[in-house]
Amino acid sequence: MKVFMIGGTGLLGSAAAAEFIKRGHQVKSIALPPLPEGAPIPEEMEIVFGNYLELSDDELREMMKDCDCFVFAAGVDERVEFPAPVYEAYEKYNIKPVQKLLTIAKECGVKKAVVLGSYFAYFAKKYPNMELTKKHPYIRSRIEQENVALSFADENMDVAILELPYIFGTQPGRRPVWTILIEQIKDMKPVTMYPKGGTTMVTVQQVAESIVGAAERTKGGKAWPIGYYNLTWNEFLDIVHEAMGVPGKKIVNVPKWTFQLFGLHMRNVYKKKGVEGGIDPVGLADIMCMNTFIDKKWCVELGVQEADIKSAIFDSIKLSVDAVNGTQKLLGMKGE
Repeated sequence: MKVFMIGGTGLLGSAAAAEFIKRGHQVKSIALPPLPEGAPIPEEMEIVFGNYLELSDDELREMMKDCDCFVFAAGVDERVEFPAPVYEAYEKYNIKPVQKLLTIAKECGVKKAVVLGSYFAYFAKKYPNMELTKKHPYIRSRIEQENVALSFADENMDVAILELPYIFGTQPGRRPVWTILIEQIKDMKPVTMYPKGGTTMVTVQQVAESIVGAAERTKGGKAWPIGYYNLTWNEFLDIVHEAMGVPGKKIVNVPKWTFQLFGLHMRNVYKKKGVEGGIDPVGLADIMCMNTFIDKKWCVELGVQEADIKSAIFDSIKLSVDAVNGTQKLLGMKGE
């Protein structure tokens, strides 16, 4: 296949590009400069530097010409802050681009499309009584993104949405998202206070395999729940503490109401900063205090292989600690 990708130099996009190329496919990508220093960007990938949001329809058509597959590995997640109403930012970066790009892709005869989404959408559908789309703008936006993407699936185009969970792994030169976690817990002494729950997770390489697997195997339109390793927060934090140099640090599981009080504090912080959170910090307590686990059967169906999740977590946290301490020069997150 000839693959056109938005975000091919990012953490996930570059790993997917390498996996596509390894399997004999060709990859072309448009991406924002600069490249992270030392990042393993595949030499075989054709890269056009620029902002896809600023390209005309004709320019995008030219890039997708003769391509068989389109991958949207860009957008923003809930950790990037925006002024209220935050939903407008998600429309700009996550929803409207998918509408526009898939329209052009279909015009160009592209047969396969893969859109990277969020596992929050999976749980919003699985637990409608939690009203996650009502409480959280980000989750509502991910459901809308899925609906837009799947509307293009027909006999001429197969469309896959990957509902991605916690992801671990590093790209040299790029700041990990887990610096937020380090900043939260590094000053918690002598114990780490965290809710009792857990989550599903995958490595960067497993995401790459799921992207390529979805491009090769999806028929029609399908949202794939992605998760391989299910860890409780305590199991996860034991690895985090080891990577932070405080192995065996005690963990105290706080009740939900304590987390909700912290959420009220964060609402005030957001208000003073003039921003709105994509995930409501009070409502987040419901999510953090449950086991957001996903059966690995969908990953297996996509051909995802076993990985060393502990090493991936360890490496992510070590780089995050360096980022927080300022010991490495790293590129930060941006709207891609």
